[in-house]
Amino acid sequence: MSLSRVENPCFLLFLAVFQAIFILILYRGGASSVFRGFLDAPQPWEYSKTQDVYTNLSLFTRAPNEETMPYCIAQSPIFVGPLTITFNAFPSERMIIKKNPFVQFGGCYSPPHCLARYKSAIIVPHKNQEKHLRHLLYYLHPFLQRQQLHYGIYLIHQAGNATFNRAKLLNVGVREAMKDEDWDCLLLHDVDLIPENDYNLYVCDEYYPKHIASAIDKFQYSLPYWSFFGGVSALTPEHYMKINGFPNTYWGSRGEDDDIAARIQLAGMKIVRTPIHLGRYKTVDLEQHKGSEEYPIRPAPLHNTRKTWKDDGMNSVEFKLLSRKKHLLYTNITVDIGNAPTLPPEDKNKEKRA
Repeated sequence: MSLSRVENPCFLLFLAVFQAIFILILYRGGASSVFRGFLDAPQPWEYSKTQDVYTNLSLFTRAPNEETMPYCIAQSPIFVGPLTITFNAFPSERMIIKKNPFVQFGGCYSPPHCLARYKSAIIVPHKNQEKHLRHLLYYLHPFLQRQQLHYGIYLIHQAGNATFNRAKLLNVGVREAMKDEDWDCLLLHDVDLIPENDYNLYVCDEYYPKHIASAIDKFQYSLPYWSFFGGVSALTPEHYMKINGFPNTYWGSRGEDDDIAARIQLAGMKIVRTPIHLGRYKTVDLEQHKGSEEYPIRPAPLHNTRKTWKDDGMNSVEFKLLSRKKHLLYTNITVDIGNAPTLPPEDKNKEKRA
């Protein structure tokens, strides 16, 4: 005689397990917590339909009483998604200042209507790239304000005629920025990259270093190789010190990205990435530099990172501070970081003797 479904032991076991899971769901905060992942699943963005980065920014007005200001809500109410990014007009500094009335000297900003939940320092290494800087400042200030961040922008200018050393300048920038404030997050930002989506949050991951520029136009909006950590990245000060910062010995190359990826692994961490549909960036003057700045092939390693990372980094950076000046849109730090080491001349008779 066959058992009914209600009397079937397997069905009763399934029913008991289901009830236990349901009770656990209610105890842990309701069914919404289970389905939140489905509800928040990323929708495909339509990047052919964009909005101005200054859209609705004027809705953020000064609170009548700063002492009773609430904390900013978790998600900004003025997010629009894809942003219109063009480089047809060269923005003047006066115009950028006028469009960002709440930015204070040193390039610092706090939301006028609420207390920011995050404090982010934006560190931009450069060498005589005024055009790139103007475009970056024009877009980056409103982009960060849309996210209701407390932030400061630091421009780290390499003086002299030495070969550019991005990684060493970042070490300098971190050291100088941390003198001003206990920043929650350090954003290491290339001067020629402009974010395309205001949902791309400039905050750190709590546990691991985060690579933010996961989809750059010059790489056809994809990663050039798996260990790539360049463009824009975010590390907490603790993460940065745990990997001993960036290497100081990469002059004129982008090999430091692989070095950093190795350091992160050696320090017992991993890289997390902003999803490709959010981490999109446009390159200033892409057409002008096309073919000269692309490096989709992984560069050959210059060092044995396993042997060098504990001695080459924040604990060994040397530089001369030439000036530190607060402008209305940024803090400018000009430094002399020395020259690349000269290699000994090749012995032309070596091959003959061989």
